[in-house]
Amino acid sequence: MAVRAETLLKDYRAKRDFARTKEPDHVPAKARGTGTAPIFVVQKHDATRLHFDFRFEFDGVLKSWAVTRGPSSNPKDKRLAVRVEDHPLAYADFEGVIPAGEYGGGTVMLWDIGTWSPIEDVKTGLAEGKLKLRLDGQRMKGDWALVRMKPREKEKRENWLLIKEKDLEATEEDVLVPTHLTSVASGRTLEEIAAGKPGKTKTKPGKKPRAEKLTRKAKEPSTRVWTGGKAVALPAFRQPQLATLVDDVPEGRDWVFEMKYDGYRALAAIAGPEVRLFTRNGKDWTTQFGRLVEPLSRLTRSSALIDGEICAFDDKGRTDFSTLKDALSNGKALVYFAFDLLEADGEDLTRLPLTERKARLEALLGTIGRDAEIQYSEHVTGNGRKVLDTICREGHEGIIAKKADAPYRSERTRGWLKIKCSKRQEFVIAGWRPSDKRRGFASLLLGTYEDGVLTYRGRVGTGFSGDDLETLQSALDARAIDKPAFAKVPRDIARAARWVRPELVAEIAFTEFTPDGVLRHPSFLGLRTDKPAEEITREDAAPADVEKKPAARPKATAKPRKPETLALEDQDGIAAAEKAGVRLTSPDRVVFPGQGVTKAELVAYYAAVAPAMLPYVKDRPLSLLRCPQGRTKYCFFQKHDTGGFPDAIKSTLVVEKDGSEEDYFYVTDLAGLIAGVQMNVLEFHLWGARRDLIEKPERIIFDIDPDEGLGFEHVRQAAFDIRDALSALGLQTFPMVTGGKGVHVIAPLARRAEWPEVKAFCKAFANHMADAEPDRFTAALSKARRKGRMFIDYLRNERGSTAIAPFSTRSREGAPVAVPVSWDELTTIPAANAFGLGEAAARAGGPDPWKGYFDLNQAITRKLLDSLGG
Repeated sequence: MAVRAETLLKDYRAKRDFARTKEPDHVPAKARGTGTAPIFVVQKHDATRLHFDFRFEFDGVLKSWAVTRGPSSNPKDKRLAVRVEDHPLAYADFEGVIPAGEYGGGTVMLWDIGTWSPIEDVKTGLAEGKLKLRLDGQRMKGDWALVRMKPREKEKRENWLLIKEKDLEATEEDVLVPTHLTSVASGRTLEEIAAGKPGKTKTKPGKKPRAEKLTRKAKEPSTRVWTGGKAVALPAFRQPQLATLVDDVPEGRDWVFEMKYDGYRALAAIAGPEVRLFTRNGKDWTTQFGRLVEPLSRLTRSSALIDGEICAFDDKGRTDFSTLKDALSNGKALVYFAFDLLEADGEDLTRLPLTERKARLEALLGTIGRDAEIQYSEHVTGNGRKVLDTICREGHEGIIAKKADAPYRSERTRGWLKIKCSKRQEFVIAGWRPSDKRRGFASLLLGTYEDGVLTYRGRVGTGFSGDDLETLQSALDARAIDKPAFAKVPRDIARAARWVRPELVAEIAFTEFTPDGVLRHPSFLGLRTDKPAEEITREDAAPADVEKKPAARPKATAKPRKPETLALEDQDGIAAAEKAGVRLTSPDRVVFPGQGVTKAELVAYYAAVAPAMLPYVKDRPLSLLRCPQGRTKYCFFQKHDTGGFPDAIKSTLVVEKDGSEEDYFYVTDLAGLIAGVQMNVLEFHLWGARRDLIEKPERIIFDIDPDEGLGFEHVRQAAFDIRDALSALGLQTFPMVTGGKGVHVIAPLARRAEWPEVKAFCKAFANHMADAEPDRFTAALSKARRKGRMFIDYLRNERGSTAIAPFSTRSREGAPVAVPVSWDELTTIPAANAFGLGEAAARAGGPDPWKGYFDLNQAITRKLLDSLGG
């Protein structure tokens, strides 16, 4: 190998005067990677032009490319990489200054180092101009490709492209070059290296650190930085304190209560301008969380070790893990909630009481603006039950209870307790079942480790976005194995399963475990790359008070309730479900926390309104809004039957526009509505056609959607104006308040015209109204064009579109209902969400506000369309 390396390094040696440059001239007796994975290195090189030199060990040398703008973690960025001469393996240690006038004269920084493995044959790739490598560096991770560009005529140099592959390490914006400005070996900037300032490691002067040693682990001794001429130790990683899941809130003023954040646990080690961010398991994720480095570096000129959670806010102002995953990949804002201080100025604070540690943390953070990237995690002393109720009502995950006078312990203790509003935890992905309707998986097979054995916990087939499907399938394919890692799998599940190495961890929301330990109604929330699979166990809540059995929590129905016109009781709902033949589990589970409405009460509501609701709902394809954890948590739409639903919810085969076939839900009776409640459906949305004549709609609907700031009086008047305009065309209409902020104006139709003709009429009518009063109305979907106006939404009148069903509940604060009203009533109704469950149930048994709806024989005709210029 050394002989071949000598031959390969002729160009390298010919270009350098080793009497002037300190670049290495020797060839090791054996390859650096012998017995281990081969190395790669990236050196930031401020020569004639600033660039990054990417090198990987092969054939006893470092194959090398000069990357003009540096590597990018965004797969869309194709960075020019010019192949240069092979370098000796010893070059992987080189950091310093190449004298001016010498080849490559300028400053060299060791920017990244790690190991690599081939995805495809390297010799073939070099010859054919396409290399694929898997990197495990401190900064560059995952799969990367080097692709040679087609050479131009008389071109002498080899131009390649360095491209990040789409995998779990990829991001939508580059977080590598903009974030990492210092050496992985010495912690110095280019300027400090050029000025000859001492390195910030404990390496002795004159002795270079070996490349194999440079991949620092979190537990190794901390490095030092120089702040104002003074050496400051960068704190080493510590195992974080973990909370014990319990079933109720502890009592007493010796407990303080904090928000349970839905994000990534992270320890921030700070020494002046130097910052390291570690996951709960000690992984250095400074790269992934790079946007927080600069604001953390401003906190102190000395040192600190802070415990906290990295989060992102959803559109409702709540910390949300799915939003965080998106934020990490697309460059959006991150927030670090700091809740404990373990070290400050080199002093170990872990033996101090929590309240004293938090006081020092608050002083360290200083005055904080509401939009700052670093936030102090506030706490409340005592009143834990009230804190939990408030947190859950506002849709957050739960609370953490902490002993006020306890020290910090790097283990799971009962000094910290977590109480969740609903159930969610991590599970190991160990297999998948193929989809019958698309390429890829239909569901993931989940498990937890119990006493070292991977135990099957069920499968999840909902909650995935389009990006999730693509990313997950790629990750599954890369981990394929022949036999299951589960100790035991049900035979019917195993029959069609594909198995994978149990390495991926998914966070799952679910309602409960069945008696045999399988998940009920699981929904995928996202992958967790901060938690190792082997640590994932089933989480069961322990009693909050180990000295005595906690008193039973008050039933949700005992909470203060908004006065209702008609009482809805749990027992009525349970009886209705039994009569309908639908098994109702967890009947006392609260689905509307603000009102204390339980699952059984919701069944009682639908039993009361079914005679009035079903004529408008039955036998129509449906889209269901499911909220497995109640209104305030994660909800998602489901329109296709993927299995697992009670028989009372039926499915019908619908041919899609592309010729594929999909199973859509529909119901025919009260049992179907109750089955929907059992499956955590909080909203029923329906097509405008029945399944027996699906190409011919039986109604048109105009949804009035006001801009922010426009009151309901504007919406109400718009509804009357739309009514009058349609009446002038010969169409009689009926109004419905939606339970949100709008009104639906609905015209029933004889089933003659098909979807294209009906949509064309509705679009022409909406444009006609907008053209007549452009200051009031718009037919454009764009939010920007809606300012100060009302959007006449005609788009619900196309094949496959849905609208909220009459008498359906809405997944909104106050548990409002979409209610049919008469035009006379609409003049006095104060808001679109004016009706609660009891009031809507009482109306359903009274006079019909839509009398004559099914007797009308009106239709969309060519003449009608022509009258609007359509």
